[in-house]
Amino acid sequence: MAKISFSDLRKSTVYITPNFPAITTKRYKVSVYRILGIMMLYTLLITIVVSSIIALTPIKRFVFILENEQLATESAKLDALEEKIVFLATQLRDVSSANKKLEYALILADSADSLDSNSAVYDSLRQNLDEIVPVEGNVFGTLLNLFAEIFQNDEPLKLFFTNPVKGFVIYGYKPEEGHMGIDYGVKTGTPVYATAGGIVLFANYTIEDGYKVLIKHEDEYYSLYKHCSGLMVKERDYVNQGELIALSGNTGINTTGPHLHFELWKEGKAINPLDLLITNRR
Repeated sequence: MAKISFSDLRKSTVYITPNFPAITTKRYKVSVYRILGIMMLYTLLITIVVSSIIALTPIKRFVFILENEQLATESAKLDALEEKIVFLATQLRDVSSANKKLEYALILADSADSLDSNSAVYDSLRQNLDEIVPVEGNVFGTLLNLFAEIFQNDEPLKLFFTNPVKGFVIYGYKPEEGHMGIDYGVKTGTPVYATAGGIVLFANYTIEDGYKVLIKHEDEYYSLYKHCSGLMVKERDYVNQGELIALSGNTGINTTGPHLHFELWKEGKAINPLDLLITNRR
């Protein structure tokens, strides 16, 4: 039996004899390539028609039978995972922002360059005395400010510091133990006041010290208030002496009970607050 080669198949033809009721019968000669082309064209046409029907009519709901319940479960899991990722990213961003602000504030505190109170950058922070009404605080400081405003004294008043809270000192200044300030024994929620007027450089939460406030005063003095339960000021606020800035508390990991930790710094060096607070001088 002879084998059929590809060249023989290419030269082959097909004869078609229609069975029509006619007087004479004709035979049609068609090549194999032509028959294949007609079949491919017919297949393509059928594919286009069926795809159009599926895409443009409601029949697609019955054609594509999927496991909807499983897909819904997987979609819910993905949504929950996405929410957790967004939450963690937000928490990381907040912690990073607070750390950056604290780092910047500490750099300013350690710098020997004074901040010019007449600089244009702080024009938006200034407030007129008659526009500021302290919630409560040091009456003596308020009277001095009023006296200076009435008599227009060209010579500025000498800087002094007052107790930031009404309470007793339960732990003193001991730098050799790493305790760079003093602790006031007060209950949570006790009002905390600015020991002197100045600009708030930091007011936020840190893991070690909880809610804390750092204020820049004149003559390169800085005051720091730690472990607060709530903050009443925000960064770049200008506060007067005796103005309410926070509420004492017990926040942060470096605390063993409700109290206010208070520090004073001068040109990047910690100093004993009891040496400067006028209410503690003899």
